[in-house]
Amino acid sequence: MKLLLNGERVVLPDDIVTVSDVLKHYEVHNKVVVVELNGKILTKVEHQSTRLSDKDKIEIVHFVGGG
Repeated sequence: MKLLLNGERVVLPDDIVTVSDVLKHYEVHNKVVVVELNGKILTKVEHQSTRLSDKDKIEIVHFVGGG
């Protein structure tokens, strides 16, 4: 599957079909993240059920602590 992820074109394995799969693939599934898919912000509950399509645009923002 080809996606535009955080402004970068990526090709992901065929077994990635949901937003949750993408988060696991990039190892941010256990972090607090905000996900926007094609201009719509998704709730955490939607990550598991939202299926992706070729050429979707996804933005993932995660928070980093520090001082």
